[in-house]
Amino acid sequence: MVEKNYPSIFNDVIGPIMRGPSSSHCAASIRIGRMARDLMDGNILEVLIEFDPTGSLATTHDSQGSDMGLCGGFLGWKAYDERLVNYTKAIEEAGITIKIEITEISVKHPNTYKLTLTNEKDSHEIIAISTGGGMVEIIEIDRMKVSMLGDYYETLIYTKESKVLEYLTNLNFTDKIISFQEGDTYVIEIKSQKFLEKSVKDFIISNFRNLRIKEIRPVLPILSHREMIVPYSTSEEMLKFNENKNWDLWKLAVHYESIRGNISYEEVFNKMKQIYIVMKTSIYEGIKGTDFIDRILGYQSGDFKMHMENGNLLDTGILNQIILYITAMMEIKSSMGVIVAAPTAGACGTIPGTLIGAGSVMKLSEEEIVRAMLAAGLIGIFISESGTFSAEVGGCQAECGSASGMAAAGLVTLAHGTTQQAIDAAAMALQNSFGMVCDPVANRVEVPCLGKNVMAASNAVACANMALANYDVVVPLEEVLKAMDQVGRSIAHELRCTALGGLSITKTSKKIEERLRIKQ
Repeated sequence: MVEKNYPSIFNDVIGPIMRGPSSSHCAASIRIGRMARDLMDGNILEVLIEFDPTGSLATTHDSQGSDMGLCGGFLGWKAYDERLVNYTKAIEEAGITIKIEITEISVKHPNTYKLTLTNEKDSHEIIAISTGGGMVEIIEIDRMKVSMLGDYYETLIYTKESKVLEYLTNLNFTDKIISFQEGDTYVIEIKSQKFLEKSVKDFIISNFRNLRIKEIRPVLPILSHREMIVPYSTSEEMLKFNENKNWDLWKLAVHYESIRGNISYEEVFNKMKQIYIVMKTSIYEGIKGTDFIDRILGYQSGDFKMHMENGNLLDTGILNQIILYITAMMEIKSSMGVIVAAPTAGACGTIPGTLIGAGSVMKLSEEEIVRAMLAAGLIGIFISESGTFSAEVGGCQAECGSASGMAAAGLVTLAHGTTQQAIDAAAMALQNSFGMVCDPVANRVEVPCLGKNVMAASNAVACANMALANYDVVVPLEEVLKAMDQVGRSIAHELRCTALGGLSITKTSKKIEERLRIKQ
């Protein structure tokens, strides 16, 4: 029986902390690259990268940062490393030869990477997918089926002796042991909370011949563990759990993540507080001004702030502050500054811009805003369980649409609404987001992404107020989520982050794309 791997707020929903235009491209590929580096014991000389022509990466791997991310990962960098912008020079200095080919590799997922890595003594092949929001899965190593999500310390033991598996099994430790056989070679995969003790490795090396051990470190902040459970995985289960407790949504989020990650309530809250600080810092830095040559939109948040302060804009209550904060965050993203994918980089402005912006106008405490972000995170868990955050799979409704539903629940939390009102606000906001396509201009995550983040926030504000006024949601959240996934997967391939349709193929888009290419 395959154990279910439940999503984590800090793995799947709010995070990672990163640089670059796209979490599906940049953060995910860095994680794939780092795991590949570990498989090669940190020694990579040549890499062949293959993308299928029918997938999304064939047309977006360069402009949206997959190449940058992979190379950063091969060098052992993290997703927020400031050196990423100069990755080509760093790869050259490291003596790593990169070759990229667009070729038929029979993919089932649009974000599939096939890597062939070599050095003087070793060669390995990896097939991995980017599943959305920076999450990844290695599905093959050396043509053997695996499932590595980066949430365990992974040990691979290549051996020709079956007794190695018998020895490890008899140790009676609590780790997961999976075995494969390729020809006359046994491969033993150990998923654990830490690598094998030195004494165990030394015994194996001393007593068994023709043996190789590979250690792949986790890339996710929250590890998984054997026999993992969660208190609820749908909003229906959560509401039933809460019948006699009347907990606020943020507290239910803390409870979920504490059990899922095997960490304390305090650790959960402090992790979200750290993320809030990163978001707030990025927004303030964005308002001060950004400058980056390789982007479409320039520095606009400063002008918006000036017009807002001078009374030149329509009075929209808290919405103008939210627009300012979203614009600043998106400008930081486009200038390779530090952001948080929430739930993705393409939608990174909606949740922080909405909740921090509204919180500042409402003069709320840091703790209240962190609680709202936790509430938003739990809505993201329910979305993740039912569908996807990947625009390549579900269009922009999976990114900005999801963020809108999450932000709506967070706003209700800021207003001290009930848990049911927060759930209803999310459901209404998501209902309004069906069918949103992903058609980035010039193959960059800027236009219409900025406008869609603002639209997502505007929708969240309206739906939060509707829920607080006890509007009839009609279709409950769980049914909305199922319908949302069906709609997203029915959106045409050309309108799911492939740059093959919509605004992506307008004359203006192509002119901008050429202009940016020449500047490089």
